Amino acid sequence: MVSGVAGEPAATFFALTPDRVLDAVEVGGLRCTGRCLPLRAFENRVYEVELEDERRLVVKFYRPGRWSRETILDEHAFLADLAAAEVPAVAPLDLGTGATLSEIEGIYYAAFPRVRGRSLDELDAENRRRIGRTIGRMHAVGASRDAPNRPRLDVRRYIIADAAAKPLAAARIQRIHGDLHWGNILWTPDPLLVDFDDCMVGPPVQDLWLLARGNSEEARKLREDLLEGYELFREFDRSTLALCEPLRAMRIIYMSGWIARRWADPSFPPAFPMFRNHNYWNQEYEELVQIAEGLG
Repeated sequence: MVSGVAGEPAATFFALTPDRVLDAVEVGGLRCTGRCLPLRAFENRVYEVELEDERRLVVKFYRPGRWSRETILDEHAFLADLAAAEVPAVAPLDLGTGATLSEIEGIYYAAFPRVRGRSLDELDAENRRRIGRTIGRMHAVGASRDAPNRPRLDVRRYIIADAAAKPLAAARIQRIHGDLHWGNILWTPDPLLVDFDDCMVGPPVQDLWLLARGNSEEARKLREDLLEGYELFREFDRSTLALCEPLRAMRIIYMSGWIARRWADPSFPPAFPMFRNHNYWNQEYEELVQIAEGLG
């Protein structure tokens, strides 16, 4: 449980100021121009900072009490492995201290290079295959070693779900992105994977269904295009495609619980204004019923 007592990490986290952000960046000897722009983020606090050498950094302050130092370093190790294998992903930078993770007033933080790109929601089959190839390469690296401190994707983390428990337990697991929706793929012009804050150990299918949600013919075609590119780099256990809809149901429930847990964070009520509206809950319920009927 994160405390909110003044002077403790949670209170400091909610009251981060540009001066505190700039001080954190300069601890290791980097020098800022004073430009500090807050970026849209929910779980963490994220800022764009300009350095005197004209580089721009994205500085992420991790929410206190959410991840341990070891858990964050597992994220950084995954990103370092991807960078070494030349897989397009944004890895953390040395803060000038010889490390990629530092701490200020009880809050862990890291800096990443500012990358300019754009998100695309609709892609043709060839670009979907390009994304599939990138995910395949990421998973090939992810399978090379464990991340012992990262969360495991299982029904205990989300919800007890009979439809998912047995096939999920049988699926091969490894390091994965964990939250690979369209907003976490930037085109630069090649696909670039960003925001590994929720990286976990789980079945590779988790990083596919979020890009092709649902059980429609269109969603199945999209998944097939992704897999056509993916399988150029590594095998994919197609039996795990049966997990797409159970995983979607688990995420629906998990996300509503996440919003409820974070409601005291001042950034959440304006971001999710419909959360207390009965229409929100009716929509979530109807979607879950539709998934359950499809599984039946």
